[in-house]
Amino acid sequence: MTEPGADATVPPATSTPPPAQGTPPDRTDAVTAPPSAAESVEDYYARIAAAAGEDGRLPVAVEEMPGWDIYPYEIEGLRLKPVQPPVDEEPARRGEHAADCWCTDGFGDADDRLVWSNARWRLTLSVDTGLPVMLMLMPLAHHDLPSLPGDLAAEMGQLVVAVSDAVEHVPSVGRVQLAKYGDGGAHLHLFFLGRPARLLQFRGSPLIDWEENLPRVPLDVLQANARVVAERMVVHVGGTPGGLGR
Repeated sequence: MTEPGADATVPPATSTPPPAQGTPPDRTDAVTAPPSAAESVEDYYARIAAAAGEDGRLPVAVEEMPGWDIYPYEIEGLRLKPVQPPVDEEPARRGEHAADCWCTDGFGDADDRLVWSNARWRLTLSVDTGLPVMLMLMPLAHHDLPSLPGDLAAEMGQLVVAVSDAVEHVPSVGRVQLAKYGDGGAHLHLFFLGRPARLLQFRGSPLIDWEENLPRVPLDVLQANARVVAERMVVHVGGTPGGLGR
């Protein structure tokens, strides 16, 4: 679905039946900038290829992230992999069709991983992490972000605020980071990463690189940290806390 821009002209209402309850209206026809006028991925890649060396590698932009004091790697010997051309089409993700999504079999997470839930959402604990807490928020019904119904989208905004507040109340967390990827699965899932407090090297986007190399946090510690999140969620937005090992 393509939403009209601020300067787009939306046609007047007609006798067309309204969309199904809770489904955002499809306003593709109201867009004034046709997709055909935008740059193709082939032209985008051609610009990259022109900037690369004979081996297909781009030079490391040492004045950008590698120059930050929080960059986790030493620059000497660092080089980027050769950039590959675009493939013919995007690979299918699991759950592109609702009937093929793992959610059709229910949510089999053990209660020791469930942090919080209500009638529409669930928040789970990642148990293989080097961070004080790493959580995943997802709707119970099968939706991806671009097709999320308006009522769930509004609730998601409130939950993002509530989860962020709760994560930042974990004593060993300094800041919360929010991530959405969705390249492997079509069921919407948002990640909340608790950046360790006062460890300034872990600030910003390099946190995920550090996380993969940090020693794993014991399960009982993760669960104790997540109980802080669960209790604040219940107080502020209702719902039900998970067992988290209790």
